[in-house]
Amino acid sequence: MNLLNLLFRECSTRYGFVKPWYLVSILCVLCALCGYSLAQAFKQVHPGVEYAQVEHKLGDDPVKINLLRLDLTRVRLDVHHALDKAIGLETTSSIATRKGAVAAINAGFFRLDKSEFAGDAAGALVIDGIIWSESKDDRVAMRINNGSSLTDVWFGHITVEAHLSYHFGNVPLSGINRQRGANEMVVYTPIFGERTMTDSLGTEVVFRNCNGGSHCGIVITENSGNSFIPKDGFVLSIGPVRSEDAEYLIERLKTKNDPFETKAKLGPNAIIRPQFQLTHMDDVTNGVPQLIRNERIDITWEYEKASKAFVFNRHPRTAVAKLKDGKFLMMTVDGRQPGVSVGMSLQELAEYLFSLGAVDAMNLDGGGSTTMFLDGKVVNKPSDPTGERKIGDAIVVTLRNKPAARK
Repeated sequence: MNLLNLLFRECSTRYGFVKPWYLVSILCVLCALCGYSLAQAFKQVHPGVEYAQVEHKLGDDPVKINLLRLDLTRVRLDVHHALDKAIGLETTSSIATRKGAVAAINAGFFRLDKSEFAGDAAGALVIDGIIWSESKDDRVAMRINNGSSLTDVWFGHITVEAHLSYHFGNVPLSGINRQRGANEMVVYTPIFGERTMTDSLGTEVVFRNCNGGSHCGIVITENSGNSFIPKDGFVLSIGPVRSEDAEYLIERLKTKNDPFETKAKLGPNAIIRPQFQLTHMDDVTNGVPQLIRNERIDITWEYEKASKAFVFNRHPRTAVAKLKDGKFLMMTVDGRQPGVSVGMSLQELAEYLFSLGAVDAMNLDGGGSTTMFLDGKVVNKPSDPTGERKIGDAIVVTLRNKPAARK
């Protein structure tokens, strides 16, 4: 602060007022003292793709940051899941390579364990307009629309709910393409895999021949599980501990054989019909939490039920942001490497993004998942001792003058 006072005093003494270039100098000093830089050393690596590596300081602690600044008129963004199935794990670099991407980062939160359900999205996931996973705790999500000349990105809190809908009402379902609990009703679509992977304690309803409209053929099997999922339909799995809704649904199916159509609600207005087809957006991936909204730091961690340790401790981070100039930013922060890179708290992450001109931003999965891929290699240093971690889904970048790989 003494240095700032000297600058102001000298400016006032010499000129009688604060000249603009002195204000710029003072601002530079402020940023330097805070560990920020007004301009990152971005270099163009492809048309519409700029890259920068930053050596940052948080007090005396070092932080290594990788940045991708993208022109969304020159590139497109797509979300892809590991192995192109609703469950399973794959590295970010492998997903990017398979899809012919020039760059990629890890994306949404996912189930990370040793079970056969590892890789299941822990929140909203939509790919090519088809719902792969329901939302969780109304957490923040990133929506992508790829137009012919521009990719549009939106951040916000969305709710993805699944329902079975028919002429006398709706039955709410517990989830989409995930492990079914004893008291749950979960729907399984073809992107889950060949079978439901359920136990034999519940009831499975197989809906076939749904592609031609809202009417489906129905086959009910009780005390049965692991049903085949038809390519032209889906399976509803009902656990052995049945709610009133579940009992009512099974009774109607057995006695009336009513024609059903499946619907899911995405937010207050959007409807997803028989094959869970969604026309209002291409891709959605989940995050926790929102960091910046409408040019203000607004960290919605309590609303999204994040833990204090996740928010306030320093961790490796992956984040995305929309910038004032209309460009899109992808960011990774290395961490858990004392003396090399300590990571960031969410407040530090939000402040840094704000210093780069972010007007909207959200946090993606981080920790050992944090990975940035560029031109055939991983450019950051993931924190796991074994190196790059296998993850659930990734956001990939392809050039508009090169057709994107089919999903």
